[in-house]
Amino acid sequence: MKSDKLLALITARGGSKGLPRKNVLVAGGRPMVAWTVQAALNAKSVNRVVLSSDDDEIMAAASAAGCEVPFRRPPVLANDQASSMDVVIHALSELPGYDYVVLLQPTSPLRTSTDIDAAFRSMLDNDAPACVSVTEVEQSPYWMYHLLDDGRLRSVLEPLPKVSRRQDLPPVYTLNGAIYMAKTEWLLQTRSFLGSGTVAYKMPKDRSLDIDDAIDFQRFLQTVEAPGYS
Repeated sequence: MKSDKLLALITARGGSKGLPRKNVLVAGGRPMVAWTVQAALNAKSVNRVVLSSDDDEIMAAASAAGCEVPFRRPPVLANDQASSMDVVIHALSELPGYDYVVLLQPTSPLRTSTDIDAAFRSMLDNDAPACVSVTEVEQSPYWMYHLLDDGRLRSVLEPLPKVSRRQDLPPVYTLNGAIYMAKTEWLLQTRSFLGSGTVAYKMPKDRSLDIDDAIDFQRFLQTVEAPGYS
């Protein structure tokens, strides 16, 4: 499965607003960005691990964890208007020659090297152009409603006949933000990790934490600092 053409790209800008400086907050004895660096370095399918950032402190923390920092992200790609895809395409223009790229966001620190390798294997086995990680939703959209102006409810999805228990509903999945992987040529053409050929890699809820605010970070702290966590 080893590919010398799989680039792991970690993206971390300094201007986080939901949780300021979240990428360098310390949990389990290391800054949050280092958790993703370590997972990427330990993945057998990954050949090179690099960081895209505009922030000196984040770059220093990632470098100390063993990540390459071959360039600084331009300011125009570090503001609220820049998309993740813009950042990925910039990195690929700086580092050409890779057949595959995997985007790894530090805000998913519980994703493991095994998850990365399994997602890559799933993409190869299915001859798919891309693979993204998902997790099963806790609240099924089959029991969700729009609230109309007159106060009436309208189902988000067409109700399923003869289903009255939650456990009888079909499973529904959401992107968990941990892994976005694709063939580079396909990605540059489509400018998206999601397409008709994209396959999913299912992750359990306990590794699907996406840190956006202080409450999420406290959950992360409680997990990695609990007795027996490894």
